[in-house]
Amino acid sequence: MHVPDGFFNAPVSVAAGAFAATGLGVCLRGARRELDDRTAPMAGLVAAFIFAVQMLNFPVAAGTSGHLLGGTLAAVLVGPYTAVLCVSVVLLVQGFFFADGGLTALGVNITLMAIVTTVVGWTVFRLIVRAAPRGRSVVPIAAFFGAAVSVPVASLAFTALFWIGGTAPIDVSSVAVTMGGVHVLIGLGEGLITALTVSSVLAVRPDLVYGARGLTAPLLLRTPGGTTEVATGPAPRPHRSARPLLAGGALVAVVLAGVVSFYASSSPDGLEKVAADKGLNTHEASHPLGESPLAGYGVKGVGSERLAVGLAGVAGVGITVLAGGAIFYAVRRRGRSADEAHA
Repeated sequence: MHVPDGFFNAPVSVAAGAFAATGLGVCLRGARRELDDRTAPMAGLVAAFIFAVQMLNFPVAAGTSGHLLGGTLAAVLVGPYTAVLCVSVVLLVQGFFFADGGLTALGVNITLMAIVTTVVGWTVFRLIVRAAPRGRSVVPIAAFFGAAVSVPVASLAFTALFWIGGTAPIDVSSVAVTMGGVHVLIGLGEGLITALTVSSVLAVRPDLVYGARGLTAPLLLRTPGGTTEVATGPAPRPHRSARPLLAGGALVAVVLAGVVSFYASSSPDGLEKVAADKGLNTHEASHPLGESPLAGYGVKGVGSERLAVGLAGVAGVGITVLAGGAIFYAVRRRGRSADEAHA
């Protein structure tokens, strides 16, 4: 759902940019409470994983594909404030290095793909977790529904923005039905990817899944006088190193971006398909960085298409890890300094 340049007029682009900047400012402050010495590297890995999986377009209907947005996935793994930052880092890397998503539409993309998906997905996730019996088994289920709902909501938010300030006239009801319909299907794929990923991390390191914190069922002691709660879970264990998980996750991201991405669907994604069918792309502009070395997710000058895509994918994972890691480390240091100042 990467919006290109030329889709929105200047007032809406500026307003979306201001909204996105404000949201990122709020999330930078909120992420200080979510990040610690273990979760900060995890956040960098989550951003890189989202970048890698976004290269894997999957078919959802005749001539249409979809890809992960990642807001709910990141929120469940590292927290909602950090999640917005994770997806925003991915969008920045894609926009400036791969010419994917317009630079003038960056505020729109961050608003829709980072803020809307995270807020909606995390809200649905928390509602389900609170309503379900206490325990970690509900986490993947709640993550599935949160992710599945977040995608069509983001698509309808795009439709509303385009109705307000799009550069082409539209029948808003027709576009809303078409966008919502195709993105319901994409949302099911998003939900499945999110649930499988969360389940995998939960199985090996439940302590690193933000959305599972505090969900361990209490230990109950049955006595002649009734049942008494004696503990909120197992005895605390010393912190284990997260390095094996980080190394394994990084390897998976590299394989997905460097190898599997070559076999992704070449069909246009949901937004591209609807834009072409409904005339939303009448004034679409070329990306100003369209001739950059990695534009289009392929390394310029490499003769083999398979190798060009693979190298671009690996480079993207590396850039995202470095950029995300630097940001999250800085946020963590700032939060630690604030904690020491208040101590």
